[in-house]
Order: sequence, then C-alpha cells, then structure tokens
Amino acid sequence: MTSNILFIMSDQLRWDHVSAYGRSPVETPNIDRIARRGVRFDAAYVQGPVCGPSRMSYYTGRYVTSHGATWNRVPLSVREKTLGDHLRAAGRVATLAGKTHVMPDTDALDRYGIEIESERGALLREGGFVPIERFDGHSPPDARSGYADYLRGKGYAGSGDPWSEFAVSMQDERGAVVSGWQMRNLHLPARVRAEDSETAYLTDRALEFLRANNHKPWVLHLSYVKPHWPYVAPAPYHAMYRGKDIGTVIRSRAEFDNQHPVLAAFRQHPECLTFARDEVVAHVRPAYLGLVKELDDHIGRVLDELESLGRMQDTLIVFCSDHGWFGGDHWLDEKELFFESAVRVPFIVYDPSADADATRGTADARFVECVDVVPTILDALDIARPRHWIEGRSLLPLTRGRKVEWRDCVFSEADYSFRPARWALKREPHECRGWMVRTAEWKYIHWQGFGPQLYNLISDPDEFIDYGTDPRYAGICAQMRERLFDWMSGLRLRTTISDEEVEQRTDGAKRHGILIGNW
Repeated sequence: MTSNILFIMSDQLRWDHVSAYGRSPVETPNIDRIARRGVRFDAAYVQGPVCGPSRMSYYTGRYVTSHGATWNRVPLSVREKTLGDHLRAAGRVATLAGKTHVMPDTDALDRYGIEIESERGALLREGGFVPIERFDGHSPPDARSGYADYLRGKGYAGSGDPWSEFAVSMQDERGAVVSGWQMRNLHLPARVRAEDSETAYLTDRALEFLRANNHKPWVLHLSYVKPHWPYVAPAPYHAMYRGKDIGTVIRSRAEFDNQHPVLAAFRQHPECLTFARDEVVAHVRPAYLGLVKELDDHIGRVLDELESLGRMQDTLIVFCSDHGWFGGDHWLDEKELFFESAVRVPFIVYDPSADADATRGTADARFVECVDVVPTILDALDIARPRHWIEGRSLLPLTRGRKVEWRDCVFSEADYSFRPARWALKREPHECRGWMVRTAEWKYIHWQGFGPQLYNLISDPDEFIDYGTDPRYAGICAQMRERLFDWMSGLRLRTTISDEEVEQRTDGAKRHGILIGNW
C-alpha cells in the first residue's frame, strides 16, 4: 500500500545525462537506484520547454493551453486546481522543499478580496503547496527562503546577499571575487563549501522533514534548483569533468539549410551566439555535468534516509525534470524550442505496490507526459481524479503491468512573446505561440504566422533536416496538423461542473417543467 509520496524534480536535467538511459557522460548511480526498483520511461515529454509552463502542467495535470501560464512569471489563474488542492480535499497536505516557479494571480486575489497573507491567500500564492522551504533560486532568495540566513549562520558574512556573494561567486587565481554569471569563470569552485550549496541545503531540509514525519503519512515535493544556471558548482564537483568526455554536441551545418524563421531568430539571441562557439561549450558543460553529479549524490542521501526509516516499502517515488537544455545543441542555448534536448526528460517511477514487482528494473518505451504526475499520485493514494479537470493519465497501470490502450503521441507548447525573437520577427505578443505533436516517426511543429517544421525521427533522430516546407511531405504535414487540431478540440476547458453533474443534468429540462418541442 502507498502511504507516502516523494515527488523529486530537478531543474534543466537532460534525459541523456542520466546514466540509466545509457548515454550519459556522468554516472548517476543513485537516480539509477530508483530505476532499478521502478520503471524507467524512455519517451517522457514536458508540456512546455520552459520552467514555468512546464511546472504548472506538472502541478495541475493540465496542458499549457488549459492552465494558461504560458511562460515564466505568468501567474497561474486562481481557477486552476493543483496537486495540493486535490490532496487537501482528501485531507492530505502537499509539502514543498525547493522551487515551484508558481506566480500568484494577485489581480484575481484583489478582485475577490482575498488577502495574500491569509491562509487561503498563502495557499494560492504557493500553488497549493505548504512550504518548509520555498527557494526558486537564480536570484537573491526572497523572504520566503531561509537559505540566506542559513549562509549567514555558517559564517558567510559580507553584503546583504550571501547567495550572490558566495553561492554563485568564485575567487580567481589572483584572489579577486568573480561572478558565476560570467561563464568564463566556471572552471573555478563556488565560494560555498559543498555541504552548504543550494542542492545540499534543500536536501537537508527534506531529510529533516522525513525524520520529523516518519510516523504519519506525507507527500513531499523535493524540487531542486540545479543543474540550472548560473552553472556554479562547489568543489570538488566544479572540476570532476573538466578535460573529460562532456557528451555529444548535437549539431550540423546542414541545419542552416531551409532554416525556419523562428529558429533563425532564436539563433541570434546572445546566449545562442555564445554557445555556438566550441570553446564555450567545452568550458561550460563540465560545470553543468558536475552539478548533475552533485544532484545525484544528494538524491542518494534521500534514498538512504528512506531505507533507514523503513519507508521504501510504502512510498511512491516520481523522479523527473522540468525540461532539458541545449548547451550548444542545434547551435542554441536555453531550452525554449522543441528539439529532443529540450522537451524529452528523464522520468522514473518507483511503485512500492506488490502489483508492480513484475516491472521492476524495466524500461517502458510508451509515451509519457508531465501531466501524468498528478493523476498518478492521486491514483496511488486512492483519491478520486476529477475527469473534467485532469488531462493526464495515471501511470500505475503501466507500472503494474496491466494491458491498457495507451497514447501514441505527445504534445508540447511554447510562447516566445517574452523573448527578443518576437521583435526580430515583428510579431505581436498574441502571435507567438507554437505547438508540437510527436509520434514514433514524426515531429510536427505549428507556428502562428509561419510554415510548419517537420522532422522524421526514424531516419533523422538528431533532427537536422526540416521537411516542413518540402511539398513532398505536404500530406504528412496535413495529417499531423489534423492530430494537433483533434487534441486541441479535446482539451478540458469546462471546469466549473463535473462530468458526473453533467450526466445527472443531461436531458433534465422536463424535470423542471420545461417541455421543449412538445406537440
């Protein structure tokens, strides 16, 4: 029986940088431990290749078009229900240690007269989670985070922002303090000791929670801020992969033939021009890989604690990432387009049920989406999954070896209205959406105002040749566009009344004395 849930998410971890998937330059034995006891899903995709929209899909079980938070810092509408809301209705609490990227819908809170510091307002601000530590990283920790005070208490004294001065800064060979935001410095170690890094700190908070709650059921979302930028790693992780294999850089000069306008505009972003240089890729990737190794080591601490507390036998574990990272692939940096480096992620489920014994240590090639996490957790806890809200599917039939009809494609969405590419393409903010549908053979991308992209993932798995404007493939494009339309037409946008209520009210006019069409 599942009593507890551990939902581990890393930030910006590529699927091919987890060694269980067989292609990683980093050994990740602790993430592999989860895979050996669970099911490794080899075709898992995020619903948006950017932190915010992807996470909102993870937390709501709904596609980006449905929940509406299309980019970072776009508020999640107060109408949306998250994992925390579904759990609370069943008497459970979703606890958070780490990052969510949830932005509160303050306009709606003001309209409805909900004080953001009230109990209800605080839940809406936190996306339904109850934080033991909310740390989104990548900027000085705000008042909700204890990390800055933790660093001060450990003796990291200086300015009012010890995160910037120590966690993401280094000391160069001349003794000068330099910033990790300057990637030329990434060969240097962070000024914090490894035991005081962001990853170590969040792990410590999680372990405290597990020990304090060992004798009652719990749900914990442990959400790491790394290996995201700034790619500053503490010693010894900063140097572990320098001068070693850093993995294949997936790019070809053929990609510039028949280059799609949106892709061309992104390649002119400063970060992409920087990562188009071989020396930049060679300098930055080792630091990133060191952060991956650090993440794996601390996940090992969590697994060891679960073992020592005797909680592995009743805790469902979901391990995943909010998106991937280009790091020079396709002459790009960041992750905002639909190449596999960005939208395909590691995704592993350990199901403690005896019903899952037959699938332990296996790999499943069926398509999985991040919207599947919420229904999987609710299913594991035997909590009703409202069909009019949730668009994902429980994965327990797969972990438990049941024969079920399953999806044969996945979807992802992007909104580049907040990026300079919009200016280059002379697009209005409402004209910058893109949608991807991927089957076993084809990946089709529809862009507002431009022609499509089309890749054959059988003959061209690295996605170098775009057939989107090739008239020989017009029929394939039409078929894939139809699949995209069918999916859009099935999104669950009627959320104010349940399917059960609809069933009860169908053809109910006569019960109210309304006799339409009588003779």
